[in-house]
Amino acid sequence: MNIQQKITLNNGVKIPILGLGTYLMKPGDETYNACKWALEVGYRHIDTASFYRNEADVGKAVKDSGIERTEVFVTTKVWNDDQGYDKTLRAVEKSLKLLGFDYIDLVLVHWPVPGLRKETWKALEKVYDEGICASIGVSNYTINHLQELFNYANVIPVVNQVEFSPFLYQKELLEFCESNNIKIEAYSPLARGRKFDHPILVELSKKYGKTPAQIMIRWAIQLGTIVIPKSSKKERIIENSLVFDFEISPEDMQKLSTLNEGYRVAWNPETIE
Repeated sequence: MNIQQKITLNNGVKIPILGLGTYLMKPGDETYNACKWALEVGYRHIDTASFYRNEADVGKAVKDSGIERTEVFVTTKVWNDDQGYDKTLRAVEKSLKLLGFDYIDLVLVHWPVPGLRKETWKALEKVYDEGICASIGVSNYTINHLQELFNYANVIPVVNQVEFSPFLYQKELLEFCESNNIKIEAYSPLARGRKFDHPILVELSKKYGKTPAQIMIRWAIQLGTIVIPKSSKKERIIENSLVFDFEISPEDMQKLSTLNEGYRVAWNPETIE
């Protein structure tokens, strides 16, 4: 297993299990440089969104890297204000132009907006059928939102991107998605560093000779999720990639899994009907 290790999604598309998240990265040099460094280190998966306003910088970094476009997996998302059938079609077209690509690897519904979810998904099915994107999925969907989607979807999402860390171990959602051949993609897997001093993390960090961040990323990988830690600092981008030369024991995986306390650093989609 290495930084470019891929898993196969339910439509046959392969996605690297480790990616670079770009949420809260400033448009311009900060995003461009972070993506450039990540690609130099060996990352082949970058996650952006129209809401982040940095799609153009991601696209430019990919182009300037000299790496074949087909070798870099790029995800973007349709923001809440752009949902609904026609607006979603326009939003995907805008993202495509900003990225400067011929196609997008994965487009997600960013949040489950009440009253617009069906129309938005139908629009994504259209751009998927047309080959504008290679895969489609959702983000921040609960089990209830997914069950609703199954009632009208002709295409099942390839991923559900949700906040996921040892301190927000969404075990029931993970098992539900796995049983429906949907991969969980973990954002904020480091809980923004707010729990790095937890005694169990400190203990395991010493035991494995790894940082708390590396322990948290490795935990999520061993659970079978796709992981997209965010950092704009070169040394952190490198650090977050060095998680393939060790394995957490079953006993220590269990220790980490018991840290769950429902701790969120982002909005809670469970409040959305």
